[in-house]
Amino acid sequence: MPRSTPADALDALWMPFTANRAFKKAPVLFASAEGMHYKTPEGRSVLDGTSGLWCVNAGHARQPILAAVRQQLAELDYAPGFQTGHPQAFAAARAVAARMPAGLDRIFFANSGSEAVDSALKIALAYHRADGQAQRTRLIGRERGYHGVGFGGISVGGLGANRQAFSGNLLPSVDHLPHTYDAERQRHSRGQPAWGAHLADELERRIALHGAHTIAAVIVEPVAGSAGVLVPPAGYLARLREITRRHGILLIFDEVITGFGRLGAPTASAYFDVTPDLITLAKGISNAVVPAGAVAVRREIHDTILDAAPDGAIEFAHGYTYSGHPLAAAAIQATLALYDEEELYARAGMLATDFELAVHRLDDAPHVQDVRNLGLMAGIDLAPRDGEPGARGRAVFQGCFERGVLVRYTGDTIALSPPLIAEPGQIEEIVRTLRSVLDGLA
Repeated sequence: MPRSTPADALDALWMPFTANRAFKKAPVLFASAEGMHYKTPEGRSVLDGTSGLWCVNAGHARQPILAAVRQQLAELDYAPGFQTGHPQAFAAARAVAARMPAGLDRIFFANSGSEAVDSALKIALAYHRADGQAQRTRLIGRERGYHGVGFGGISVGGLGANRQAFSGNLLPSVDHLPHTYDAERQRHSRGQPAWGAHLADELERRIALHGAHTIAAVIVEPVAGSAGVLVPPAGYLARLREITRRHGILLIFDEVITGFGRLGAPTASAYFDVTPDLITLAKGISNAVVPAGAVAVRREIHDTILDAAPDGAIEFAHGYTYSGHPLAAAAIQATLALYDEEELYARAGMLATDFELAVHRLDDAPHVQDVRNLGLMAGIDLAPRDGEPGARGRAVFQGCFERGVLVRYTGDTIALSPPLIAEPGQIEEIVRTLRSVLDGLA
């Protein structure tokens, strides 16, 4: 396998969510990884401040996970999941269910967060149809929400740049709640902002407009990640749960990012003590060793869908060629076992205090407009350059990379999400590097 990339080979790959022309002028390439660090093809070490892409929660190249995947590959490389099965998929489902909130113990496997979201939306619609409420077809997302790149996820998502190119082909009967971020009232908040719980009441206005009997589900990220780490106001999620329950609307938490330790708990649902009806999962579910996603479903929803179908019929006409893939199933079990053995959720919870103190030392850094955090997540908003939105974020990303630290940027927001195995000194190194770049940035 190639360890480096010739310049003329760069043109062959059309990269996702990337400014391809700019990237190929100044490529950022990784050749290997271990623990908290990547290595470039030239052998330079880069500290991972983003868990890859919010996903490598236990650090890179963890041997128990790799060993489980190697063993599974030697035994069974693939088995179809339609009308047949294999033991590892059932074992992986039990492992995931054991870490979900009580009652969400039916697991539907996908291969990514996008697929998990589209699956969850279909499950919600199928449930209401099976329950004799087929008129409940409306879906409600939230502004600045990100739910993947399937047409369902884009439709309920609230990022304008993702929606606008496909606006004429999105799902009908979709509405959106306002996002929860108000810079003037929440700027430089540590943990959950005190202001904003009342924004959940906007759902009552949507219900008054459309009628509760038409609404199938509301989907939100407990903490909006891709929009720049938007932390929910204290009480907001509990209020949303109360409203949806009272009106018979399903509540879906998109925990593709927050699942498996990011907030110091197995799920954000557990952290906030708010239990939805469905949870979408991916990323940390397999430590990103093998692509994997899942939907955790309340048992009543699962049973209603199955019981409504005639004997011998396919109860839910949906799935993927690679649902419950043997390698993904092996990776999921080994990953979840590793989280438990090393007590990584508790470790992340303890590290969160050091992380909060560190990132808020950037409150007064040049160009910084806001810093906000929860668990091992932080968003840092930068003032954009006049006429060049996103240019300052890109410059900070590039400057940190050149100094040996990987951060993530979305426009002019820098996001940090280090692996749960990070040491306090590594958190300091990430923030110190960021400060150095910002101090020297025009």
